[in-house]
Amino acid sequence: MARSSSARAAMATATVLTLLAAAAATAAAPGLVRLEHPAKSDGSLSLLVVGDWGRKGTYNQSRVAEQMGKVGEKLNIDFVISTGDNFYEDGLTGIDDQAFEESFTDIYTAKSLQKPWYLVLGNHDYRGDVIAQLSPVLRKIDQRFICMRSFIVNAEIVDFFFIDTTPFQLKYWTRPKDHHYDWRGVAPRQKYIANLLKDMDEAMKKSTAKWKIAVGHHTIRSVSDHGDTQELLQLLLPVLKDNSIDFYINGHDHCLEHISSRDSPIQYFTSGGGSKAWRGVFQPNSDKLQFFYDGQGFMSLQLNQDQADFTFYDVSGNILYQWSKSKLNHLQPTTYITEA
Repeated sequence: MARSSSARAAMATATVLTLLAAAAATAAAPGLVRLEHPAKSDGSLSLLVVGDWGRKGTYNQSRVAEQMGKVGEKLNIDFVISTGDNFYEDGLTGIDDQAFEESFTDIYTAKSLQKPWYLVLGNHDYRGDVIAQLSPVLRKIDQRFICMRSFIVNAEIVDFFFIDTTPFQLKYWTRPKDHHYDWRGVAPRQKYIANLLKDMDEAMKKSTAKWKIAVGHHTIRSVSDHGDTQELLQLLLPVLKDNSIDFYINGHDHCLEHISSRDSPIQYFTSGGGSKAWRGVFQPNSDKLQFFYDGQGFMSLQLNQDQADFTFYDVSGNILYQWSKSKLNHLQPTTYITEA
């Protein structure tokens, strides 16, 4: 007898929490924590992606959350990905910071969003108590919240590689202005980055998943305010290209965008419209811009063995843009379907 969607969701959450407990017990071991998240019974997967959101419901965060709940129900999502900057302006002050509930638990209340949330840290998160945001104590408050520096989520047909991108940006170390960054567990920078790139490269090479997706906070390619991140272009992008990563998904720029690489198959997706957006900022780069929206919203991703379907939504839940990539098997050429 087939399991109900709610039963599968409960099983998925239980599986993830069990793996997290095991990971905590072996936190000192080298390499990356790997979590298993089962796909649906038909082998497919549905999820939402949102970034740059934690503002206690202001700047339309609550409106975006409401529409995420509606789309999440329609798509019967399996989980949510956050691309970072989870708590503004300066992360969490500790494990008892009320901002955790005011910006997360009390905002994303829809039934469809009561699924695991896999989160990376953003630069604003690093301005607070990073150890607190990574603490398993927060999962006792809200078990959905699964935040680590860098880790892997395997969902059968896809491997998601979550990458801690904030330490890559040199200016946070050398020109922090009036901000304090919590580099506990990270410094010295060069050693941390070298080890992270080595671990990611090894994990990506071992992956046998049909789809390989990297997730980070910072942009690699963007036409909005922050633009391209030079350190990621120089250090991370070669690893992604060498390991045939299909998509890089990020936040940081407060917009929605899709950019196609001109020298590789990789596609860049920015989903950073979870609350405050930046209007009127546009600076083109050398890659191919497919879509750009300087407003609030979020993204959905539906995957099966043969196809990946991306959709961007605005703050009212309207579909702004859809794009699909087909991958019928590892030997056949890729085809692209773009719909404005």
